[in-house]
Amino acid sequence: MRRAALAGLLLLAGCNTLQRLSEVGAPPRMTPSSDPTRAPGWRPVSLPMPTAVSEQYPANSLWRPGARAFLKDDRASAVGDVITVLVNIADTALFNDNTTAQRNGNEAMAIPAIPGVKMSGTPPSVTSVSSSNANLATVSTNANIATGQISRNETVVVRLAGVVTQVLPNGNMVVIARQQVRVNSELRELTVSGIVRPEDIASDNTVQHDRMAEARISYGGRGQLTELQTARYGQQLLDILLPF
Repeated sequence: MRRAALAGLLLLAGCNTLQRLSEVGAPPRMTPSSDPTRAPGWRPVSLPMPTAVSEQYPANSLWRPGARAFLKDDRASAVGDVITVLVNIADTALFNDNTTAQRNGNEAMAIPAIPGVKMSGTPPSVTSVSSSNANLATVSTNANIATGQISRNETVVVRLAGVVTQVLPNGNMVVIARQQVRVNSELRELTVSGIVRPEDIASDNTVQHDRMAEARISYGGRGQLTELQTARYGQQLLDILLPF
């Protein structure tokens, strides 16, 4: 098991090394545009669906049930349609926790006299009884003081176009949006996926990220700066395995 894990780690490091060697003197290469449904990690979404209701078509009516406009609706509604996702994340969180606990205990017990028996002679016999004083006292003190603080500030503002990859039986759509931006030798990658209701799509064919169910938003990149900020594989392995 350990040998397989080590071999996989070396193979991964080798692939990364070969990729870096192939990009010497050139910026990171962008991945070619492809069908998102053919990606290795893609799979259809399966969620509980409501009971299907048959549509009623009124006689002698030009209005189609479910239509949002009398003539034409340019908003995404079918697989392959393009929709713009607006990501506007501005999260600020500050937590301060202070805990102080203290407990003091004092127990004292005194026995004024304990009979004593002195043995002498053959066979031993009780010759005298003397008294002695004995005291028993216990003192305990327990104190616990804890202080914790969490401060977080995240801001991501971007808009990118995605593709409808699946239409669920209830009309909701699965949207996947990917974008790559290369600046000098740094490649930034943004991926957004989730489930969108047709009612949440605006008239300009845009949808806010907070209207997406099961939203997955990833913002990262690769390049020289990212490699400098990432610990080496050996350091990551030691951080996981070393118990001290």
